[in-house]
Amino acid sequence: MDTQLNYDFNNTEIAFRAKSNKELNKAYFLFASINSNFLSSLGTKSVKLALKLNLPIKNIIKKTVFQQFCGGENIEQCQNTIEKLALHNIKTILDYAVEGAETEYSYDQTTNEIIRTIEKAKNSPQIPFSVFKPTGLGSKKILEKIQLNKKLTTEEQEARDRIKNRLDRICSTAYQYGIRIMIDSEDSWYQDPIDDMVYEMMVRYNKQKPIVYNTFQMYRKKMLDRLKSAFLMAARENIYLGAKLVRGAYMEKERERSAEKKYEDPILPNKDATDNAYNDALKFCIDNKQRIALVSGSHNEYSNYYLTVLIDKYGIAKKDENVFFAQLYGMSDHISFNLAEAGYNVVKYVPYGPIEAVMPYLFRRAEENTSIAGQSSREFLLIRNELKRRKS
Repeated sequence: MDTQLNYDFNNTEIAFRAKSNKELNKAYFLFASINSNFLSSLGTKSVKLALKLNLPIKNIIKKTVFQQFCGGENIEQCQNTIEKLALHNIKTILDYAVEGAETEYSYDQTTNEIIRTIEKAKNSPQIPFSVFKPTGLGSKKILEKIQLNKKLTTEEQEARDRIKNRLDRICSTAYQYGIRIMIDSEDSWYQDPIDDMVYEMMVRYNKQKPIVYNTFQMYRKKMLDRLKSAFLMAARENIYLGAKLVRGAYMEKERERSAEKKYEDPILPNKDATDNAYNDALKFCIDNKQRIALVSGSHNEYSNYYLTVLIDKYGIAKKDENVFFAQLYGMSDHISFNLAEAGYNVVKYVPYGPIEAVMPYLFRRAEENTSIAGQSSREFLLIRNELKRRKS
């Protein structure tokens, strides 16, 4: 498919113009380390051990991997990152990346923090979305039990109701302030009840405009069918469907669990199948743009290129408020900055939280950069090319 490109993903001058030489050199050495599977594995294990032993390594983490992939330890510390991205026409999604604590107190605290990101967004045109993981609001064990159609105890029913109430509190606040809220996807064995709750929120809050967005992991089998079913639901209810597309982040865990429990692997057989499913989903969303608001969360160059082709083909304005490109902060700047320079809507997920609490997120970034074919190598080579260009 041909289109007149007005951007170049290999343009490293644009991709890294927000980074000083010092910042670029730091990123170079970081991705060089991640690029080595051995060093990455050794580093991750060493950090986990050091944190367990309470060794004084927080400052090292803060100045390296945390600085690369996170905006700060709280919302206020993210302001510099928000402003820096805004200078290059890139908007921010504040992502409270704290994970792990599974208590009612923690769930309430997480809910309050997500609402704080919405309140921050209402006063900033540079923050069009908020986002959260649903397991930050309640027990995944209860969600799994619901998916298995197992009877809940009275106590579990009350916990389920608290999850729904927290979700509604977040979505109603987003609706009140006109801020879009994206609900991230989770593991397949408890995703169904999350979907049900999210669609309930869409019916409630997506009548006038898309406020609530669900996430579709396109590496899962029959996910395109689930997207189409969600579209039919939206048409039936006469609401907007907010759809964030991602490839997926839990492949190894999904496959290990399916093998262990002897059920069909829920993940598509290979990368080509996933790429095709993702791109088919992009086309379906744009084909039905009158009802679907799209956020394409992709680090794949072709998928980003393909979406620009669809935008051009359908005569959609680059700044149409219902089509966004999204990447993680600290990754794929060659995609984000070049698309933003060309005039498209681009957002960066900017995670934040106390260093110890966001370590699970940071470990996943290291693992993903190592496991995704060529991801860290691509980042490394682009940075190296820019350093060479600056010296020439």
